[in-house]
Parts: sequence; C-alpha cells; structure tokens
Amino acid sequence: MPPITTKDRTLLSAISRMSFGNPFLPERIELERQILRRDFIKGEPVWSINVDAPEADRENVWTIAARADALLDHLRPHIAAATPEDRSLYEDVALHVLYQRYYLRIVSANGNWKFYKEFAVDWQHYTGTFAARDSAPHVFALYHQIQRAFHNIYANIIGNSMPSARLRASVWQSIFTHDMHRYRRTLYSRMGDFATLITGPSGSGKELVARAIALSRYLPFDATRLAFPTDGESYFHAINIAALSPALVESELFGHARGAFTGAVGDRRGWLEECPAHGSVFLDELGELDASIQVKLLRVIETRTFQPVGSTTTRRFQGKLIAATNRDLAAEMQAGRFREDFYYRLCSDQIVTPPLRDQLNDLHDLIRYMARRVAGEEGDMLAAEVQQYVSTQLGATYQWPGNYRELEQCVRNVLIRKSYRPVAMATKSAMSADELVTSRCREVFRETRSYAETARKLGLNWRTVKARIAD
Repeated sequence: MPPITTKDRTLLSAISRMSFGNPFLPERIELERQILRRDFIKGEPVWSINVDAPEADRENVWTIAARADALLDHLRPHIAAATPEDRSLYEDVALHVLYQRYYLRIVSANGNWKFYKEFAVDWQHYTGTFAARDSAPHVFALYHQIQRAFHNIYANIIGNSMPSARLRASVWQSIFTHDMHRYRRTLYSRMGDFATLITGPSGSGKELVARAIALSRYLPFDATRLAFPTDGESYFHAINIAALSPALVESELFGHARGAFTGAVGDRRGWLEECPAHGSVFLDELGELDASIQVKLLRVIETRTFQPVGSTTTRRFQGKLIAATNRDLAAEMQAGRFREDFYYRLCSDQIVTPPLRDQLNDLHDLIRYMARRVAGEEGDMLAAEVQQYVSTQLGATYQWPGNYRELEQCVRNVLIRKSYRPVAMATKSAMSADELVTSRCREVFRETRSYAETARKLGLNWRTVKARIAD
C-alpha cells in the first residue's frame, strides 16, 4: 500500500481548499459538509455573527482540526518520500491544524507572544523532514493577520443574508486576494501598492469596511524580540474631505513647509508621510476631492512619492490608500469633475456596500445588535419596542433610504421618544389624501405600465387610475 492513499489525498485536498478558501462564502460551509459527511452539524448557510451568542463555537471546525491532526500523524513518517504535490497538501493541512491549535492563544495574547517558541517547535515537528516553503515567524504573522481579519469582518459586518455574506467575502478578498497561496508566498508584503475604492450609498457602512481592511494588514513578527511592530489600531487615519476646504485637505495629506501660506509658521508632516509601511490613510467622501489634489494623489499612487505644500523635497508614501464615496463616479467623470486616470488607478480593488433595503431579512438581528450597543443590558427590551414600532408604523416594505445610519437613528428615537418619524414619511404626511392616491397610482403605473394591473394592485377602478395618471 502506498504511504499516501487516494483516500488520504482526497481528504488532504479538501481540507487544503477549505483552509485556503474564503471563509465568508457558502462554499466554505459546503466543504465542511463534504469533509465531515455524517458527522457534519448543520448550522447557518454562511459564517455570520449570532446576536444571541457572538462567540458561539463552531463544532465542525474543531472536529475537522482533530481529524486533520490524526491524518498528519499517520502520514508524517512517509512525507519526506512523497511527491512535491503531496508534500504541499500536507503542509497546507499542517498550517490549518496549527492555526486551530493556537487560535485561542492568539486571540487572548494581549501583546504577550512568548508562546511563539512552542509554536516554532510544533511547526518544526510537522515540517522538519522536508524543506517547508515558509519560515515559522512568517507563518505566525499570517496567523495573527488571519485572526485579526476574521474578527474585524465578522464582528462589524453582521447579517446572514447573501448581500451581507458577499460583502464580508469581498472585504476578505480585498485583504488576502482570491488566491491565499499566492498571498502567502509573495503578495503579503505588496498589498499596500493597491489602492482600495469603496462605493455605496450614504450610511451603508463604508468606513467600517475601510477600518476592517486597514486594521487587518500583514504585520511581520520579530522572533528575536517576540513582538509585532504595533497592535495595528494606531495605523489607521481617516480624513473626511467634505468637512475640509481644499487647502486644508492638501495640508492634511501632504504636509507643508514653513511659509507655504499665511499661518504656516513651521514645517508640518502630513498623514501620507506619517503613515508607516503597514498603515493606511482613508479618504472619505472622495467625490468631493478638488481636481488639483486628484492630480497629486494620482502621482502618489503611481510613484509612491509626493512633495509637501511649498516644498521641493520629495517624500515617500509607504502605506495603503483607501477611499470611499457615495457619488456615481462614472457620472462625475462624464461631467468632468473626476479624473478618469485617477479613477482607473483607484479601482483595481473595488468594494460595493449594499443598501439596507437589500438586507431586510437581516432587519430583526440588526435592530437587536444596535439596540444592545445603544442601551446595554436594556437592549433586548428596547429591540422589542423598535421591532413593534417598525412593524406597525413603517411596515415591512419600508426601504430605509438612510441605510444603517437611519436604522440606528430609529433605535435612538424609539429609546428617547418611543417614536420615529422618517423624513420621507414626514414629507408624505404634508400631502392631502387626494394627492397621496394620485402619487401612489403614478408610482405603481411606472412599475406595471398597465392601467388595469395598476387598478388591480390598488383595488381601484381602472378609469379612476387612468384619470389620476393623466391628470
């Protein structure tokens, strides 16, 4: 019998695909099912936070890890003589086993990384009989990054609808690309070269996405000092372009030299210069950016260099640029307000945040999540009040034009006043009943393009509908 059987290879391959795949796609759960077969415990179709048990255990994960560990012990005496392809699969599964073994210690490390020495011994145990592709410090750094990325995405982008799942998966891909093997080999040190553009309606969570990406970047591990360079939290700086004049935006980003303008009494380093190699600068409301600054930022993306205002000295940007806008940039380019060359440098990595109306199936959990955040231990009682108000006063089809920001405002309004009056409904209430009927007839007719179908949907006579629309 060969040291690695077809059955062994099939299991190694499945665990490798699961481990290196995107954890937020339904395919991940399907791979768990294929690996465990009858032992698979059915749960949610995608990885999403459970509002009632945010730290809920995933028994399937631990069962797979135990099964994989036993398989590695069985194969280890034979792996040195295996083919390169089999050794590669074995190494992938060893990476998975060790990540699960050290996951809880990584989560609770709080800056104390002394257990790395134990990890290095374990890594040598699994790979000592052949030349592993990765050093132990690099693998440890990847584990730290994966844990942070999973937490930042899982805890901040909630909901079990497919739009929510696709957004989580898209953010994961922005951090690691679609090919985790390639990322592990080379791209981990180059992701700062790619700017990320986040688009979507106002209030749909674009800054949450930006923070998740920025705080999940690769940080190298120093095995001598047993330390990472930072906790990552201080490596994120956001600039709201709409809140500042073009001159202030330019100074905030690029810095300035003494005497560059009235009031510039000394040299000042901008955020592009302050940003370290593993940091990120986030430009919110990018669509408001002045054309002259677009030109300067285009140079930053292309050459990684810039000059402070009033200076001829060239400085270097080492970090990652993340930008967000709720504007239609295609329309802005057509109108001549946004540079095409700048756009095409930004959109190599693009994420679209969905509106809340696409996630109404998640509304119940979202309300509970926000209510607990707003009211603490009173959150569940507040959530019930909000649910009742939304159901009776707004209705299941309310579209939430203000997205998550509006939903949170609704939760706060109900907490304080036990009511919420959306702007859209306040506008409608100013209309007479006659005007409302006419408006509704026209709205439905635009969808159906039929007097008869409009009349049927609204329970009106078709002649009445025609008269309202023709009026």
